[in-house]
Amino acid sequence: MSENNQDSFPSEVIDKLQYYVYRLIDPRNAETFYIGKGRGNRVFAHARGEIEGDLLSEKMTRIRGIKLANLEVGHIMHRHELSEETAFEVEAALIDAYPGISNIMDGHGNNEFGAMHSSEIIKRYCAEIADFQHKTLLISVNRSALESSLYDATRYAWRLNKSKAESADVILATVQGLIVGAFVAEKWLEATATNFPGRETAEGRFGFYGTEAPIEMQKLYLRKRIPDQFRKKGASNPIKYTW
Repeated sequence: MSENNQDSFPSEVIDKLQYYVYRLIDPRNAETFYIGKGRGNRVFAHARGEIEGDLLSEKMTRIRGIKLANLEVGHIMHRHELSEETAFEVEAALIDAYPGISNIMDGHGNNEFGAMHSSEIIKRYCAEIADFQHKTLLISVNRSALESSLYDATRYAWRLNKSKAESADVILATVQGLIVGAFVAEKWLEATATNFPGRETAEGRFGFYGTEAPIEMQKLYLRKRIPDQFRKKGASNPIKYTW
């Protein structure tokens, strides 16, 4: 194995690396398409497409395309010898710096503490805090909301407890801690192209059909801020339940 064909770290290097943050790069156009953090040989496994996840994700589609071109996914190690907490912060900052990458989830903390304009920060922290009077399912739609209607961004496709989601009185769409949409689900279904024509199947995920929440319910929640207990720094899961 030559230096130019490295596919793992020597054990003595792994001992010193601790946590690190890396970028995956498409050699066909030198484009960064994924930011990750890890330990050991995770960066190499990720570049080979061996990390568990959505087989139909944009990241995996890109990796398969690179392999079909008989090329190897490139990578850059940005920082190493990090604590896990610091690695989360570096990962989140890099995700902010590379818009359009294929990370399904924003970096840890990006959902509520990521890149924002100063006016957005003022709006969020000056907003009245929401008082949840219903069983509320909170869904952060920070990235996908920019690519489709708010309803479509909110309803598809999430890893969640289907039975628990079905018991929610209202589903609130949030963008960086601010409530921007309120919907009532009529039915939750597996996230398949059959159940949701025009959408790609997302194994292990669910979506819903529904309507906008009643006006009285919208008035209770829209343009209000999520209470701090639902906005913990470092939490990347876009799904939160208030009950």
